Amino acid sequence: MKFQGVLFFPVTPFAPDGSLDEELLARHIESGVAAGAGGVFVACGTGEFHALTPEEIERATRVAVTVTAGRVPVLAAAGGPVPVARDQAARIERAGADGILLLPPYLVTAPQQGLLRYAEEVTAAAELPCVFYQRGTARLTEATAARLAALPKVVGLKDGIGDIELMHRIVRAVRAVPGTDDFQFFNGLPTAEMTAPAYRGIGVGLYSSAVFAFAPEIALAFHRALATADEPLITTLLDEFYGPLVALRDEVPGYAVALVKAGVTIRGLDVGGVRAPLCDPTPEHTARLSKLIDHGLEVLGA
Repeated sequence: MKFQGVLFFPVTPFAPDGSLDEELLARHIESGVAAGAGGVFVACGTGEFHALTPEEIERATRVAVTVTAGRVPVLAAAGGPVPVARDQAARIERAGADGILLLPPYLVTAPQQGLLRYAEEVTAAAELPCVFYQRGTARLTEATAARLAALPKVVGLKDGIGDIELMHRIVRAVRAVPGTDDFQFFNGLPTAEMTAPAYRGIGVGLYSSAVFAFAPEIALAFHRALATADEPLITTLLDEFYGPLVALRDEVPGYAVALVKAGVTIRGLDVGGVRAPLCDPTPEHTARLSKLIDHGLEVLGA
């Protein structure tokens, strides 16, 4: 399972009655794959994993697998308490996914050996490859990361902490382990484009793009600019689109998800609001987001 290009983290659409809307999810995913996504990570952070039932995760995964039809890899999230995460992993496998994004255990702060044990026990519930998400209560040392990379089912590490020095040490430690040439590293910070140049400098070229969910034109243009070292376009997009987007995102907790969902609706697919404890953007913030999207597209001449 090898990734390249922009990684797509779709939102999870909800119908007016609050239920999972499979038809809208299928349209959302098809649109992203057709636009050029390099992989689909369904029912993950942007997809409100925290607010979905295990049954909804399974259904969403099945929709993604059906829609993509093998064109790109499909991963779905498992996490939280070990019994719940194991059930989610089994459901994801049953739905036909290509892999699992393993989120941190819930609430508790664990020792390094405990994080390894968590990965071992959850991945044992399915035969799927797994990408470990380092964030929150799951902060690895470079020694633990090297041991994690040696686990047979763990094929990648996604960083959501943002400690560049630590991540550089982790990359170097993992690469020193024989047989890890294919192990993949991901930048998983919110609005990852803001830090993509820095991560690229330490050997982490893959990143999750929340912007791709509502403005694939902008996300793809930025990705191409990085690949071709088009510094003027990188600078313009960071200054005039991504920077202001991050400033808006940081005004309200949870906007890293809620703004993305609002953006999808602004672009023509009404995917509904977010579930509690998140809140939908205010009308003022939605209007600012709409203007930002318009300006980003104008910068590209789109």
